[in-house]
Amino acid sequence: MVRGSDFLQLDPSDIPRGGRTEWLVDALRSAIAGDVLPVGTRLPPTRAFAAELGLARGTVVEAYQRLTEQGLLSAARGAGTVVAARPVRSPAPAPASGVWEPTVFDGDVIDLATGIPDLAAFPRAAWLRAEREVLSGADTRSLGYAPPQGTPELRAELSAWLARSRGVRAAPERIVITAGVTGALSILARVLRNRGRTTIAREDPGADGNRAILDHWTRSTVPVRVDADGIDTAALAATGARVVLVTPAHQFPTGVVLSPERRRALVDWARERDGLVIEDDYDAEYRYDRSPVSALHGLDPSRVAYTSSLSKTLAPALRSGWLVPPAHLLEEVVEARWAVDLGSPSLPQLALAALLRDGTIARHLRTMRSRHRVRRDAAVAAVREHLPGCPVLGVAAGLHLLVLLPPDLDDREAAARAERVGVAVQPLSRHRTVPGPPGLVIAYAGQGPARLREAIARMGAAIRL
Repeated sequence: MVRGSDFLQLDPSDIPRGGRTEWLVDALRSAIAGDVLPVGTRLPPTRAFAAELGLARGTVVEAYQRLTEQGLLSAARGAGTVVAARPVRSPAPAPASGVWEPTVFDGDVIDLATGIPDLAAFPRAAWLRAEREVLSGADTRSLGYAPPQGTPELRAELSAWLARSRGVRAAPERIVITAGVTGALSILARVLRNRGRTTIAREDPGADGNRAILDHWTRSTVPVRVDADGIDTAALAATGARVVLVTPAHQFPTGVVLSPERRRALVDWARERDGLVIEDDYDAEYRYDRSPVSALHGLDPSRVAYTSSLSKTLAPALRSGWLVPPAHLLEEVVEARWAVDLGSPSLPQLALAALLRDGTIARHLRTMRSRHRVRRDAAVAAVREHLPGCPVLGVAAGLHLLVLLPPDLDDREAAARAERVGVAVQPLSRHRTVPGPPGLVIAYAGQGPARLREAIARMGAAIRL
């Protein structure tokens, strides 16, 4: 017998494996956005709704909770769960200010442009528990200024975590806590500028946000082409630069992995020129077909500055990251960190240390890998169906896909067409300074499978390949 519900005529028979919660969240969100469920509508009790659909009650509870966290539902004791608000379409973008800012999309625009994890899965209860534990045991030292380099507790936990998960072997005194990767790049750029290193090479295509930060602090950045093996080390050598920024574990945006030969060549390049490789390890935790490659840092810690953050692991709002500079730069990096704002707030650092120590972060990552893999599979299948003949580049990893378009199609125009039908997506050319093939960068992690299929179907129809 096929199970179903009279409420919204939902039929769970075609739910993708492992995607029950995402399916229900998408169905309810679409009904709220389309005013099928007006504000004030009472939703069925979780136990009854789950029984009608043939799902576990926990699935319905989780779906209601995610929509409550997004502000679309509210729950009150004795009143049940009701629709609290409709998604609001984002206003027209403000005129460019000349300062790079992340684009924010809201409402019934399906956002495939923002490379963030599934924020609805943020471990709120665990974070609140950790903060309560930190505050209950906080002494005067904990409530005072933290060292500019970061709290000893967090640096100790990160030292162990990085060794286990990324092969980065750095003692706690070698780690500097930063305001994300952006903070790490800003500090490094200033330290290098003070040493006369005013030109930094970078991958092309490469993340436009990183490029904007480096352009702000340096005299110039030099693009170096990326191919199927990662950054072209021969082309890098020809630039004359002595510093380069790379994403070796999962290149953004092409999705390729730096080959073993190129890894060795890159380290040799730095040794021969007294140079520095800045390794942005932005999403290496997410590899779905095999274990991720170890960080480049392990090949030569004296020539590689390693940086990463929690933006892809937990949430960008935490603004928490870390930098492991070579020993000869450490003192200047710590001084620059102090000069910016005395260092990061101590209480969030202590909470994060507690979550690393008790295994919460490791468990959360295992959950997110499974969830994001389902979403990637759904996005790839939808691309094959609705954008036929457009190859998906890169390995099965991370939070985004790169889809190449026919060479005669302008990717900015394709992205504009997609936005007109309610789908936000990034054109590949946004991340280039040197002309190259057109493409679309599709960030899939923030949307459930059904929503992804809908968005990519809309894109395919709008682009009309």
